[in-house]
Amino acid sequence: MATHLPDDFKCPISLEIMSDPVILSSGHTFDRSSIQRWLDSGHRTCPITKLPLPEHPCLIPNHALRSLISSFTIPKSQQDPNPFRDPDPDQSKKYQTQLLIHTLVSPSSTLESKLHSLTQLTRLTKLDSAPRRQLAECGAVSAVLNCVNSTESEIQEKAMALLLNISLDDDNKVGLVAEGVISRVINVIRNGSSSSRAIGCTILTSLAVVEVNKATIGAYPNAIKTLIWVLYSGKGREVREAATALYAICSFVDNRKRAVEWGAVPILMKIGGMGLERAVEVLSLLVKCKEGREAMRKANGCLDVLVKVIRNGSERGVQCALFTLNCLCCFAEEFRVEAEKEGVLEICVGFLDEENEKIRRHASSLVQTLSGRG
Repeated sequence: MATHLPDDFKCPISLEIMSDPVILSSGHTFDRSSIQRWLDSGHRTCPITKLPLPEHPCLIPNHALRSLISSFTIPKSQQDPNPFRDPDPDQSKKYQTQLLIHTLVSPSSTLESKLHSLTQLTRLTKLDSAPRRQLAECGAVSAVLNCVNSTESEIQEKAMALLLNISLDDDNKVGLVAEGVISRVINVIRNGSSSSRAIGCTILTSLAVVEVNKATIGAYPNAIKTLIWVLYSGKGREVREAATALYAICSFVDNRKRAVEWGAVPILMKIGGMGLERAVEVLSLLVKCKEGREAMRKANGCLDVLVKVIRNGSERGVQCALFTLNCLCCFAEEFRVEAEKEGVLEICVGFLDEENEKIRRHASSLVQTLSGRG
């Protein structure tokens, strides 16, 4: 009959359905009679992890599991002929999530068991919003944040990955910020591994989907400064994710001036010239403020970077480069003169037959500006 229920209902020792499930300090659950026999025989290690146990191990009743096992049984009068209900996949997954959360929040859980829980919860929450909501609603976020603060890099990375998954649900985004996520994430971006830094930047991008969070993140001390620091000193994925986060945050008007004041423009010019088009996308936002235009006017090689993207970039990159250059040409005569020398007018005329409507529109505006009709 036990084969009709989830394996998690079975005691790891007896392999029978548990009637009185209890949790050991290792975070694993056993039937009370089985684990008591194990302990009475003199063992002081977890049967699963083999990790040492206290001299007098505490057995915590697992009421949630006991209730869940009971919910799968039906009265004898209704047995036909199977005495157990077919497992409900959603209920089973909810139970599994509940057990993993318990291990994560339990003060007695070992690092190994917490790492296992973080790994499994990250897997469960990757594509399913139900366990994400469950984590947020049961107050487990604080436990995840404690793991984010861990000095163990593996624990920290797994916690950051789980935090990212939780943030994917719009209903969780404001609550996460209220829980103090921003400060923890900024600290990891500053001091964590390359992988953790990249995930941290992605979390900020996810949180910034909500407009109020863009303002909160931008106003947070050193948030924008830290992203710019990653652009300057980071490599590969972390630079791409930092640029993406900065783009998301700077769609909020007040954050553009902050980014310029922290020296974003010359750094974006440099990495844009190295082929990261997302840097040019950020410039297309910063150019909308006077401080941004002034900074681009002072930056060396600004025109060269934009023209390079206009000639060879992706559709999105070309759109942003055309828009940015048009704003600069309207702002300062020297940009218009240099753009003409670089043959930008001829390139834009060629774009007037482009299928992409935005490229046609931006090219047409730049043609008018360069022709003195803007």
